[in-house]
Amino acid sequence: MISPSNFLDELKSNGINFFVGIPDSLMKGLNYQISKSCSENEHIISSNEGSAVANAIGHFAATEQLAAVYMQNSGLGNAYNPLISLADPEVYGIPMLLLIGWRGEIDDEGNQINDEPQHVKQGQVTLSTLKTLDVPYDIIHEKSKDWKEKIHNLVTLAKTKRRPVALVFRKNTFEETLIKFTKSVQRPILRREEAIELIINLSHPLDIFVASTGMIGRELYEIRKLKNLPHDSDFLTVGGMGHASQIACRIAATLSHRRVICLDGDGALLMHSGGMAECAYQSNLMHIILNNGAHDSVGGQPTAAFQINLQRIADGFGYTKVCKAISSNEIEQHFQSRQYGSIFLEIQCKRGNRKDLGRPDKPPKQNLADFIKFLRCDNKNV
Repeated sequence: MISPSNFLDELKSNGINFFVGIPDSLMKGLNYQISKSCSENEHIISSNEGSAVANAIGHFAATEQLAAVYMQNSGLGNAYNPLISLADPEVYGIPMLLLIGWRGEIDDEGNQINDEPQHVKQGQVTLSTLKTLDVPYDIIHEKSKDWKEKIHNLVTLAKTKRRPVALVFRKNTFEETLIKFTKSVQRPILRREEAIELIINLSHPLDIFVASTGMIGRELYEIRKLKNLPHDSDFLTVGGMGHASQIACRIAATLSHRRVICLDGDGALLMHSGGMAECAYQSNLMHIILNNGAHDSVGGQPTAAFQINLQRIADGFGYTKVCKAISSNEIEQHFQSRQYGSIFLEIQCKRGNRKDLGRPDKPPKQNLADFIKFLRCDNKNV
């Protein structure tokens, strides 16, 4: 395995001193090392991968120096547009080094490593996507002895050909790192899982749930399972980070007599916050942000959500009721409001999750079939 500290030093020795991106579980040691070693001017955890690429473009324009842009392979979709419409050699020709974690990777024999359903197709098309984007790449794994040479060759290519290049990382490339982030100035009382359980207890049997990707969906599923409750009321947005609210929005618009509860995360909200413009005008939508100020699913790296007044932003978008809760009593008070109009509820939670937290054992297609059947349970008196 490669030491994250040594790897970062090698990037810097090749003239890379600005880092931006969205954290990835396969690179959490490296992400942490960057956060720990770099100043605020040298490192930004971006809102989404496209914005990260845009930062790299701005950095090069201002300094004529390469930036390193890190992401999970699923983030290539967000990065696609600025990569080919701005950074491509046929447009501005902006050199940068993409650092990509390869979830659902394919081994040297052509077999796919077992991973979660949302990573299957992503893993299959990662390298072909880079080829389609015409982004030269190389692959690094835990036994790579020539990783320094690969960095040097790609950085040289990026500079001489004025183009984006990529390093793709297999699972277990980096050594395990003891991660300790500075505690937030916020003092949340509840764990996220406790908040979700309370919301379930307060909900109506015919309420429709849409859960964001990552720990939120896993915890919702686990709580239902522990309570011997069915999962058919829940749509788990296992991939597509940032899009749960739009799924919930369209369901709410179509089934206007049913209450739709979107359990969203702070990182997901920041990634595609423009969706709030539609959510704010769905009178039967309750948009709940479980804000712990962190990317919990990929290592606990901080988001900017504790430094942002989310209620003021939601009010600007036009939600009918905007509120915040940090305790069970406050959640209950706000949640039971059945007033007409959209509700935006920010619940500030503690970071972290149970170490023994399970994953959904029902295939996504079965989840969807059960969910569609639940949506057909039509009751005008909900």
